[in-house]
Amino acid sequence: MADPVIRLRDAQLTLQGNAGPVDILRGITLEVVRGETVGLVGPSGSGKSSLLMLMGGLERATGGQVHALGQDLTALDEDALARFRLGNMGVVFQSFHLIPTMTALENVATPLELAGADDAFDRAAAELGRVGLGGRLDHYPAQLSGGEQQRVALARAAAPRPAILLADEPTGNLDGTNGQAIMDLLFALSRDHGATLVLVTHDPVLAARCDRVIRLNDGRVDAGVPA
Repeated sequence: MADPVIRLRDAQLTLQGNAGPVDILRGITLEVVRGETVGLVGPSGSGKSSLLMLMGGLERATGGQVHALGQDLTALDEDALARFRLGNMGVVFQSFHLIPTMTALENVATPLELAGADDAFDRAAAELGRVGLGGRLDHYPAQLSGGEQQRVALARAAAPRPAILLADEPTGNLDGTNGQAIMDLLFALSRDHGATLVLVTHDPVLAARCDRVIRLNDGRVDAGVPA
């Protein structure tokens, strides 16, 4: 079996609520190998998005171990985590998280510039062309439809050629037609760039497109579904 690019060992996440500590993730152990596509499914509140955030270092585990590309994410401070994500991970959210005062081209070029790419704008334009927005480079997010904004977010995530793509309900704010187009693009970007893809979804059709499905229930991996 290929070496895992994501590895969790007894990963736990406990957050402080008004009534005391709340156990969000209760000892998750799993591995994801290079080039694999994995769907995280389960009922609302089962911990899917929290697990994705742990994998991306966007949430810090309160117990256990979280490794990505051989790096112990629990040992990094916030600045080091941000640098690690910049060079290795692309993240797509349900809410597009575009910078409203930047054009589509600038939104995609910014992480490339931060990573030190000399050809940031050329690469950004090429990636926007790949997602069908070559004619919308100078448009601001408010001038784009929801489907177009999510295409910009996809281009931004994929342009740095990350080893890992993480997507949290990327079609949740889109209609069926736009959602299907976005998912086709996401799988194509993963395949063409050789990136490992982990996505959270409530859509069984979408989950079925993945190489493997991991079902969560009450903060744990469902023992009935292989992890």
